[in-house]
Amino acid sequence: MSRSQPKRTATRRGAAPKKAPARKPKKPGLIERAVAALPISHETWHRIVTVTIVGSVAAAALGAAVWAGVPAMAGVAASNLVGEAGLKVDAIQIDGIKRMDRMTVYEQALDQDSRAMPLVDLAMVRERLLQHPWVKDARVSRQLPNTLRIYIVEREPAAIWQSHGQLMLVDTTGVPLEPVSREAMPDLPLLIGEGANSQEAARRKLLEAAPALREQVKAATWIGNRRWDLLFKSGERLQLPEGEPESAAALKKFAELEATQRLLGRGHVGFDMRDPEKLVVRRQNVVNPPESGDKGV
Repeated sequence: MSRSQPKRTATRRGAAPKKAPARKPKKPGLIERAVAALPISHETWHRIVTVTIVGSVAAAALGAAVWAGVPAMAGVAASNLVGEAGLKVDAIQIDGIKRMDRMTVYEQALDQDSRAMPLVDLAMVRERLLQHPWVKDARVSRQLPNTLRIYIVEREPAAIWQSHGQLMLVDTTGVPLEPVSREAMPDLPLLIGEGANSQEAARRKLLEAAPALREQVKAATWIGNRRWDLLFKSGERLQLPEGEPESAAALKKFAELEATQRLLGRGHVGFDMRDPEKLVVRRQNVVNPPESGDKGV
């Protein structure tokens, strides 16, 4: 009895075996396409996913802790867990500063009990920054996953305030910014006298009454917390009356006289218009008792 032989499939001699049809590349799914369209790197996306997972676990732990009656401690622990997963302050981006020290901003921002993003007190950082003389306003925000963004609005120096022999930069509202030396004084109006810094806005408004004289005024002295003396670059002193409307009217009248009669630069010591109805010219070798106030630089 013969053994059955396995059947062999006949093939044409020299014919190449048929290739299996190539598989079409799998199209990326909707989630893959959405992730690819995000303006973040793969590493950042991986970190966000990790933080989300850890955050979910932390939230569950926080809920259990609140149910157990220890919410504050659990909240800190959960936030620190998120920070350890990668969501913590590793960088600080500062914009808007020109004059103030950048290290001062870093110190205020990093003075935290924890670097975990959820525990960074943005309101406290802003309040600390607002205490700095140069800071007019500040905005503090988080930029996930690891950056704290700070935008500073600086005050603009508007004048130099001299009081009791000290020179200080002040802004348009009279806020003292920082000391300045006589050797490094910028080309800014000079305010003289105790409390003169708080009158900076009033000084600018006063000079608007006589714009032709503005460039000729070297300094403005606030006398007795009630009125102004103006010191001109040519050396004369103009004594103005009390009250904003009265002093503005007197200065305007003086400007008109200067335009028609050329009062400045003729060797006079000064002019007294404390009585708005008349102009008293102070000449050389005439002694006038000075009022209280700094002499000026």
